Amino acid sequence: MTTITRANLAEAIYAQVGLSRNESAELLETVLERMSAALEAGEAVKISAFGSFVVRQKGRRVGRNPKTGVEVPIQPRKVLAFRPSHVLKARLNPGLAVGRSADDDA
Repeated sequence: MTTITRANLAEAIYAQVGLSRNESAELLETVLERMSAALEAGEAVKISAFGSFVVRQKGRRVGRNPKTGVEVPIQPRKVLAFRPSHVLKARLNPGLAVGRSADDDA
């Protein structure tokens, strides 16, 4: 199993779009920076036929240390969630009838 890196993505842009390697890397960085800025601002990022990235707020709760069983307060925090689109789900599971719900419009 391989990992897709920024360098891999920039190289793919270079090969398929025809921009220079530097321009391809700059384009990728611009896209990623815009996505990050939108998420930091609390906006959802939706990529058609791929999915949605959303920032959710998790409230304060009590957790337990699994070794000792001691209760520990967990502070409120923001978490990033990804919800794949129905198109991506269908590509991941070819041949399965993937039902579509109202939330899958990403």
